[in-house]
Amino acid sequence: MRIGTVLDFGRPMSDVGDEIAAWEAAGLSSVTLGEAYSFDAPTQLAYLAARTKSLELATGVLPLDTRTPTLIATTAAGLDYVSAGRARLGLGPSGPQVVEGFHGILFADTLGKTRETIEICRSVWRRETLVHEGRHYRVPLDPSRGTGLGKPLKLINHPVRERIPISIASLGPRMVELTAELADAWEPIFFYPEKLQDVWGEALARGTAKRQPDLGPLEIIARAPLAVTDGDSSAWVDAAKPQLALYVGGMGSREKNFYNQLVASYGFAEEAAVIQDHFLAGRAKEAAAAVPDELVHATALIGDADHIRQRLTVLHEAGVTLVNVTPMATDPNQRLDAVKTVVALSKEV
Repeated sequence: MRIGTVLDFGRPMSDVGDEIAAWEAAGLSSVTLGEAYSFDAPTQLAYLAARTKSLELATGVLPLDTRTPTLIATTAAGLDYVSAGRARLGLGPSGPQVVEGFHGILFADTLGKTRETIEICRSVWRRETLVHEGRHYRVPLDPSRGTGLGKPLKLINHPVRERIPISIASLGPRMVELTAELADAWEPIFFYPEKLQDVWGEALARGTAKRQPDLGPLEIIARAPLAVTDGDSSAWVDAAKPQLALYVGGMGSREKNFYNQLVASYGFAEEAAVIQDHFLAGRAKEAAAAVPDELVHATALIGDADHIRQRLTVLHEAGVTLVNVTPMATDPNQRLDAVKTVVALSKEV
């Protein structure tokens, strides 16, 4: 089991680089940076490529609709180039709040777009002359819709790797099925390992049945807030609740909130409804207070070393190969100590 991290937005990159270099020396093996509606992720990851030696550098995630599939492919190949083969392309549909609210693009047809994007990316990386005729993308453009001068092309440069790993952040059954069929790795947010089979077992089985052998087994990448404690952990549990409340209550409308539906599928339907009611009414503190302690403990690594070792074991048994931790402490030394502890514990699993 590997230990990585997911970066927050907005800190000075020189500070981030210093910290990540220290964490790499402590045994960290992967760093993921999302995009949403902040600065673009690949530029910042390219900076970290120059500050590190062995870390995997992953987008987590690039929203599908923000770039053409070909640009996604060349961006991933560019990051792989500057990092000497350390990139991972994390993709996801994002959601209507980002796609429609920030990019002005209709949020629709995510399943088909994901499949075609993966096909195009892998074709570009193999330096094939790109000819793709799909429902959502056609390359080159149909002459009747353009100048007629567009001809099939292939990537000028030779990529460092012709198979850059692709991970997909997916939650719904159809997208999880597609992930198990086509992706190298699956990134479920707020992963509750004990609920894996109940919530996603059938979808994973259907996708795995269609999976090509050369892809190898599907990796699972989990995320978890991290706080290593010696005694009472309740303050850290409470500190983890606002993020859950934000997603369960506010990331989407009352009718369409993927995270609310996820938490409901874990058995917290009533609690998810209460969280959403509070959040949409502007009562963020009440929304956070309504998050069950059980949900935090199931999706975080908060507690003493024995507890964290036990949770890492549960994650490992569920098939998780990479745990992206987010140290909750604000002191840099405490954050580094937390990373050192969880790296050491992961080696015991």
